[in-house]
Amino acid sequence: MPNAKVLSEKQAMVEALAARIQNASAGVFVDYKGITVSEDTALRSEMRKDSVEYTVVKNTLTRKALEKLGMTGLDDILNGTTSLATAENDPIAPFRILSDYSKKLNDRFNIKAAFMEGKVLNETEIAEMAALPSKDALYAKVLGTMIAPITGLAVCLGQILEQKGGSIEAPAAEAAAE
Repeated sequence: MPNAKVLSEKQAMVEALAARIQNASAGVFVDYKGITVSEDTALRSEMRKDSVEYTVVKNTLTRKALEKLGMTGLDDILNGTTSLATAENDPIAPFRILSDYSKKLNDRFNIKAAFMEGKVLNETEIAEMAALPSKDALYAKVLGTMIAPITGLAVCLGQILEQKGGSIEAPAAEAAAE
């Protein structure tokens, strides 16, 4: 039987892990067996850029944290080497980054499972999430879509003005001459 100090430390670790999972908008469990230190360092660096928390987790403590949160269906993946990537702001970031690394490193780095807002995702849903562009790229697309009609109107008006024999610079030059 473990002593009281060790038991309380483990309970605190379970509480912290449960809070991390509950506060995360998305999380991905990974089997990282076989990657080198330099590959792991590069992965962690990229994760930090996108504000993704990435740590190695103990399977038993993770299982207890998931049970505490009522998340079922992940017990079978909690064996062997396991790490967890969670994101609070951009839920797509861990999927995108880990999927890229999984493709790059083949059998040495595999996605085991994932969850989003408390729901366990299947393999198809994980692949769909990984295929989505980043949050900033989506913002850029929306902004580009909103600006496109205005830009088109400005170009069209400029062409009409040129056809009529005027130019955009002419009124400005006349105003400066006066």
